[in-house]
Amino acid sequence: MEQLASRMNARSQDLMEPLLHVTPFSIQIEADVLSDLRQRIRNTRWPDQAPGAAWEHGTDLAYLRRLLAYWADGFDWHARERELNAVNHFRADLDGVHIHFVHERARRGRGIPLILTHGWPSTFVELLPLVPFLTDPDAHGIDGPAFDVVIPSLPGYGFSERPARTGVNYQHVAGLWHRLMRGLGYERYGAQGGDFGAGVATFMALTNPQPMVGVHLSNLEISPYTGPGARPLSAAEKAYRAINEAFWQDEYGYKAIQSTKPQTLGYGLNDSPAGLAAWILEKWRAWADSRGNLDERFSRDFLLTTVTLYWVTQTIASSMRDYFDNDNRRFRIALGPHDFVNVPTGIAVFANSFVDEGQPPREWAERLYDVRRWTPMPRGGHFAPAEEPELLAHDIAAFFGGL
Repeated sequence: MEQLASRMNARSQDLMEPLLHVTPFSIQIEADVLSDLRQRIRNTRWPDQAPGAAWEHGTDLAYLRRLLAYWADGFDWHARERELNAVNHFRADLDGVHIHFVHERARRGRGIPLILTHGWPSTFVELLPLVPFLTDPDAHGIDGPAFDVVIPSLPGYGFSERPARTGVNYQHVAGLWHRLMRGLGYERYGAQGGDFGAGVATFMALTNPQPMVGVHLSNLEISPYTGPGARPLSAAEKAYRAINEAFWQDEYGYKAIQSTKPQTLGYGLNDSPAGLAAWILEKWRAWADSRGNLDERFSRDFLLTTVTLYWVTQTIASSMRDYFDNDNRRFRIALGPHDFVNVPTGIAVFANSFVDEGQPPREWAERLYDVRRWTPMPRGGHFAPAEEPELLAHDIAAFFGGL
């Protein structure tokens, strides 16, 4: 493992000249921003109660009232801020755009460089629970290599800027991440992600496989080519596609507006804490292995840390542009019959990612990836790094350790 990590790290960071303009960063939200947030929460104009069962029409009114009462008068942002600042934050200048990232090195010896990418409606905070397991596996009973972990915020999320143009898609971000890793002195590295992060990791391997030692995914974001010349679908693949299509008929509303008119939605969400929390947390409930109970799966402090980051950075509108740039039919990247990820790939299949969407069979993934490890997980959902960090870290270590 030490030799593998040594090959990943071509030169000592202490001896190399800086390849990027990187500056240390600390999260510090001004008091007047937080005071304004609390006042807006207290002044919320609530809608009437929807008929039917709780959550059937969207975010439940009683749940949101309780949560916002805590957000205004119980949630301690400064305590959360101190916790977040316990890891090393930086910002890098990439093409004139400042990209925020966390960079934590292996606790002992050289680590395998690994860039982890989140998705929507998430932030870098979802991935932080993985850091101790990956940087110090011995201390957590993990039989595998240690990692140098890089966790960037996607462009337009949190403390990362987004270019003021269209086309900031998976492929564009993949190029930025390659530049970031090379700029940090890594010549060989792996990538891991879920949701949009899985798409970025896939395009890192598709467009520039040479520096990639491996790709690990916690869900499948990119559909393989199934057009003329592709092998016929298996029975399991047909069943998966049918379940998937039925699921998205009920769930597609948010994606339809975010991929066509995200700015219109952004006005309301950027101005209303209640609207922002309702929009984000409805997805965390539906996509996590929560059994319909967010409080059972996540602490209120964790959920409100995520929502507060969107609020104080005013990035909900810019984050939703990921759907415009990746899913709008005018810009969507269609894979062809020869697009294939030849980089070794590990996939952790979480049983409750996108509840009721159905789980893909391995042969579906093998249409696009060189699948070396396929791990059905006993629990966990779409936000696996926050839900089941130890399970996911074990699988990441086993995959890269086995290459």
